[in-house]
Amino acid sequence: MSIDLNRELNTNDVIWNLGDLYPAPDSGLIDEDRERASRLADSLAAEFRGRVATLDDQGLERLVSGLEEVNVLLGRLSTYAYLNFATRVDDPEAGAFLQSVKEFSSELGARLVFFDLEWAAVDDASAERLLQSPRLSRYRHYLEAARRYRPHLLSEKEEQLLLMKAPVGRSSWINLFEKVMAAQRYGEGKTQEEILSLLYSPDRETRRQAASQLTKGLKEQLHVVTHTMNTILADKMIDDRLRNYPTWISSMNLANELDDETVESLVSAVTSSYSVVARYYRLKERILGISPLYDYDRYAPLPFVPEETFPWSKCREIVLDSFSRFSQRMAEIAALFFQERWIHAPVLPGKTSGAFAHPAVPEVHPYVLVNYTGNFRDIETVAHELGHGVHQYLAREQGYFNSSTPLVLAETASVFGEMLTFSRLMEMVEDPGEKLGLLCSKIESIFATVFRQIAMNRFEDAIHNQRRSKGELSAEELGDAWIETQQAMFQDSVILTDDYRVWWSYIGHFLHTPGYVYAYAFGELLVLSLYSMYKKGREGFVELYLELLKAGGSRSPYDLMAPFGIDLRDPAFWHMGLGVIEEMVEEAERLEKETVG
Repeated sequence: MSIDLNRELNTNDVIWNLGDLYPAPDSGLIDEDRERASRLADSLAAEFRGRVATLDDQGLERLVSGLEEVNVLLGRLSTYAYLNFATRVDDPEAGAFLQSVKEFSSELGARLVFFDLEWAAVDDASAERLLQSPRLSRYRHYLEAARRYRPHLLSEKEEQLLLMKAPVGRSSWINLFEKVMAAQRYGEGKTQEEILSLLYSPDRETRRQAASQLTKGLKEQLHVVTHTMNTILADKMIDDRLRNYPTWISSMNLANELDDETVESLVSAVTSSYSVVARYYRLKERILGISPLYDYDRYAPLPFVPEETFPWSKCREIVLDSFSRFSQRMAEIAALFFQERWIHAPVLPGKTSGAFAHPAVPEVHPYVLVNYTGNFRDIETVAHELGHGVHQYLAREQGYFNSSTPLVLAETASVFGEMLTFSRLMEMVEDPGEKLGLLCSKIESIFATVFRQIAMNRFEDAIHNQRRSKGELSAEELGDAWIETQQAMFQDSVILTDDYRVWWSYIGHFLHTPGYVYAYAFGELLVLSLYSMYKKGREGFVELYLELLKAGGSRSPYDLMAPFGIDLRDPAFWHMGLGVIEEMVEEAERLEKETVG
């Protein structure tokens, strides 16, 4: 199926060129960079270990710039190894190469961990004097942010031990999960991407069968994934205990440079608005004429949605046009991804599912992976990932340490790009019924990003806390937590079948980055507010927005939002974004009356 689909959509040749990183996995340049990174790490350790507290601004600049150089080399190696693996997760050689790079990175990390510990131990007055030096202005935020981990750092020997064991710890279990899921087939040999796409079929029996086949395939691997999940839960429990984090989510909040109260405010605002979800699905039930709705009906397209399939060239045209209407600079950067082969688009066996944008290193450029199947939803996915790509490209000028944006703001550019493209798609459709169909599709996409992600956050909250209080969790207990937190979102508008109990098991975010999912809701609600400012003609908005992207992670989320007049600590801010979603549901109800009567 994949081969025919790729031929039809003209994506067979949309393969990224990893040669901008390294010519091949066996390239001598890889060995050279490994040796260079190792020598530099040894040199830095020999010169500076035990002396960080005595350094002046010039010495600290030399040390930090050297550390950045090592991290750039490791980042280049890690990026290449991961991207090479992402399109061939069933290839033992690709897996072995990735593992070797992880082990090498951990080894060097152990040699250099002295800096994190010694810099954190510098007294506040001395640190502040150094941070005020113009010589260190480039690294000011990086150095400030590094000190926020002071209460959670261990001794040097302990940190080294954890780093050395990391490649055979959580990351190894994640690799196993990726390999198992990539190899698993559903129904008559379908990949996960292919079976999930059938849940969007207009034919209810096709959706029901796809749900049944997905469930059957997931159950075949449930014992492996359940054990993997428990291992990840236990690993985080132990790590949090060692580092004195008060809750399972505290380390993620700290990484995102957010206080716990901000995140709690977001979660509370979204869960208190679950009635909007039920309201929409009752509308969808009326439009489809199906009662009741089951879990496999959630993504059923409305009868008014055009069933058009878009070849890759048309997708490119739509996305670049939508970006250029906002900013020509944004469109020019996005065009590079198409022109320079920075995208991998076809659906292929052994390719990881979903989509992502990888920042690589500032000296190269970002890469984007999608699994393009040609529908409206996929066009928005391409726009989403290219939003990330533009953000990562613009932030390169901040250097390696400051280019990486906190996760909660990393989704801002991607969701904004999605909104621009959605508006363009709506303009292309003239029929009121088709507009209703596209609007409902967008509402469901926003639900998936806001309400579903917070419901998944509630699932994570439940299982992390249960693992800490009760011990290892069975597949049944994981299923109970999944059903309970999902049903709370749908209320009585959708019936979740018993099959749905195992659908938590294919969601990689729970393993890759525990606690990550609320960042999607954060980004979506933030973008809805920003996009509203843009549509209302906020003076200088485009320039402010591009400056936000250029800033990368050089300032905290609170500081980065200040030019827009946004206070992330204010609960009213989150309700503002949720109000925009409710308005979209109201508009859909209005169109439904006009279209259906």
